[in-house]
Amino acid sequence: MKSHEIKAAQSRCRRFRRRILAISQKLPALHVAPAFSCLELVDSVYFHLMRREGLHPDTFILSKGHGAMAQFVVLEELAVLSSEDLEKCCQAGGRLGGHPDYGVPGIEASTGSLGHGLPIALGMAAGDRESKQERIIYLVMSDGELQEGSCWESFLLAPSLGLKNIVAFIDYNDFISRGRLSQNHPNFHPLVEKVRAFGWDVLEVDGHDHAAIVEAVQGRSRKSPAAVVARTIKGKGVSFMENQAIWAFRSPTPEEYQIALAELKEAP
Repeated sequence: MKSHEIKAAQSRCRRFRRRILAISQKLPALHVAPAFSCLELVDSVYFHLMRREGLHPDTFILSKGHGAMAQFVVLEELAVLSSEDLEKCCQAGGRLGGHPDYGVPGIEASTGSLGHGLPIALGMAAGDRESKQERIIYLVMSDGELQEGSCWESFLLAPSLGLKNIVAFIDYNDFISRGRLSQNHPNFHPLVEKVRAFGWDVLEVDGHDHAAIVEAVQGRSRKSPAAVVARTIKGKGVSFMENQAIWAFRSPTPEEYQIALAELKEAP
């Protein structure tokens, strides 16, 4: 990525965070911090990796359904969703809920019940091979989601089926709703070695570094499905939210909102 593209992406994500915070002020609680940790991943896919035009456009699935606001603000930016859609998020008469719902423009799968995104991606990839459709299926998963057996069954199955057109980002912020994943489930580690042992091309990146994300994906082997372990920070961008489990589902108070906006202002 060129320097001006990196600066534009960083500015866009600051603006996206402010937009999510503004929506949170209309609701008693919203999944703010989970969206903040995966925002650069979602942004990188839509603006720098996905082929969104042509006969066989690429597909994106947000398996980490509680990070939905990250996808919603990107779809608003692309005019797939309207500003009114976001203003009425999680409200009577609106069509956006707290998680992605299939049938809403731009949403390819209903998620939120964790562990579904990767199996759906495998089904899509297998179907593509039968229909000779050439596309890449991108998805973002949470690290806590990997407690679901369906994820590991899919990790095992994809290379066995010879599926190569899947890029799965693991939003590795090391938090679940009860606290740090590494403390609650120490046998979760070593993650990279485990996924690699299942036959995947495993890459590690800083999940908030657009250039690192894009370069890692573009440089993958393409001989097997790719898993990108992205080290992220829960609540990234707002100091009092970062690495605090309580912000998994909470809206800032008016005072906290103003502090957060000041921290997310444009760089000089």
